[in-house]
Amino acid sequence: THVDAYDAFCNGTWLLEAREYRQAALALERAKALEPDKGSIREALGRAYLSSRSYRRAAEEFAAAVELSPTDGYAHYGLARSLDRLGDPLAARHYRLAECFGTGLD
Repeated sequence: THVDAYDAFCNGTWLLEAREYRQAALALERAKALEPDKGSIREALGRAYLSSRSYRRAAEEFAAAVELSPTDGYAHYGLARSLDRLGDPLAARHYRLAECFGTGLD
């Protein structure tokens, strides 16, 4: 199961880099089904949804990533971006937390 999840995750992240966001989401959903408690999978799935403008789903995945790893600055940043697109005022809090923990975007 771990190997299948890893393969799906690798395929999904490759598709993200290739800007094939919907296909990436499908691969990452498979990985999530096998390993739902992996923050890296949830974060990558959030990125796929954010990039395909599925902001509600992106927020759900980034929120799960933040819950699994509260000091993950990039997950906070992704959650902030998603919430911002949805017009949710909680976005500001997560932008601050992203800055506090670092996003790796510098």
